[in-house]
Amino acid sequence: MAVAVQNRDGISAPQQNQSVGWALASLSLATLLSSLGTSIASVGLPALMQTFAASFQAVQWVVLAYLLAITTLIVSAGRLADMFGRRPLLLGGIALFTSASVLCGVAPTLWLLIAARAVQGLGAALMMALTLAFVAETVSKERTGSAMGLLGAMSAIGTTLGPSLGGLLIAGLGWRAIFLVNVPLGLLTFALAWRALPARSKTAQAAQGKFDAIGTVLLALTLAAYALAMTLGRGHFGALNIGLLAATALGVILFAIAQKRVQTPLVQLASFRDPRLSASLVMSLIVATVMMATLVVAPFYLSRGLGLDAAMVGVVLSTGPLVSTLSALLAGRLSDRFGARRMMVAGLASLATGTFLLSLALTRLGIASYVVPITITCFGYALFQTANNAAVMGGVGTGERGVISGLLNLSRNLGLITGASLMGAIFAVASAGEQQGVGQQLLSSEAAARGMQVTFQTATALALVALVLALLSARAVSSRQGFEEPSRNS
Repeated sequence: MAVAVQNRDGISAPQQNQSVGWALASLSLATLLSSLGTSIASVGLPALMQTFAASFQAVQWVVLAYLLAITTLIVSAGRLADMFGRRPLLLGGIALFTSASVLCGVAPTLWLLIAARAVQGLGAALMMALTLAFVAETVSKERTGSAMGLLGAMSAIGTTLGPSLGGLLIAGLGWRAIFLVNVPLGLLTFALAWRALPARSKTAQAAQGKFDAIGTVLLALTLAAYALAMTLGRGHFGALNIGLLAATALGVILFAIAQKRVQTPLVQLASFRDPRLSASLVMSLIVATVMMATLVVAPFYLSRGLGLDAAMVGVVLSTGPLVSTLSALLAGRLSDRFGARRMMVAGLASLATGTFLLSLALTRLGIASYVVPITITCFGYALFQTANNAAVMGGVGTGERGVISGLLNLSRNLGLITGASLMGAIFAVASAGEQQGVGQQLLSSEAAARGMQVTFQTATALALVALVLALLSARAVSSRQGFEEPSRNS
């Protein structure tokens, strides 16, 4: 006769597995929502320009407001969750995102739409900061990689689905539909999260001190200054950009001073003394910077370098996100089986190989000159991202999971912002000479290929730097384990 095995809480194993499955479903939908909110709005910018009779510089704030809100508030969101409980904060983030989606869909003016998008970004920051933290709390350590792979796949699906879904909605129902589509998805996510996510009492840190408001404001202003410095001017640095970078440097100094003077700081600066955590955050930033090159440069290479029409460019560009989506699930299983640190190294090696092949820009091979290298690149990216998240979150204490999850997402966002500016500027300079501006009709096939070569040579160098960091980090972990093992035996 079969006997139902129960855990310490009196829950049988099948019931526990079912509960974990529903919890992962809610976290996956939250990840999908936040990534969809990033990608779906971009396709609506032309319609917004026409509806509100506004310039591109004005309507681009519909995208920037969302990204800035996420970037500036994601660490604070994680800290709040560590203090007051992750479940209520995540439910609040889903509710805020869904409510703001309604406001976006009914906004009568452009600036009210931008304000609603900023609020939507706050909800997304809460969701992004807490999904990784909840995985570490909900799933056993042996299955952390697989769960991280699932979240990575949902993020890639949201990024891939956004432009195509947005185009269909705008064509059939108008621009408001690209925001209102989040409402039923948000309600479903909220219902699942309410039912499945484990309830937890406040963490021990909640009773130890107050929320670091000064540190929160300083960090938000510092990150906002950096994000604006990287986005304003679209890759062409001027006095305003330099001034914002100077403000960023000053903000970093003031934030570090403030964190040393408060009893319960927003970020424990001592955490960065752990070389494994610091290396993981730096690698995440570098890899995101590298991957942004594929989004910024590839369209020009495909359209000008290979002479593809707009429809074919869209089809070929979908290769990367599709590979990332499919690879993320496999990456999670590989990470669980062979170890996260090893898979980080393997992923970065694949990433460096792919970017090197892209740097060759072999136009005579046609579409294959892009599809084959981008497949290798995106597989490496998915493998690294999944393994890195699993390695970091698997070694974090309960009271710090929210903040560390926020720092991981922050490093990725800063990398994307940096990559959009840096890689775009490198391509513009490298392809200059035969054209007056990137993307103009005068951009020849040779100029596009030359810009592609130089940009991805830079990307390969960055990927190799990340690979060296991964090797050093893996070696440090091995040395520490070898040191601790004799200690136990003695």
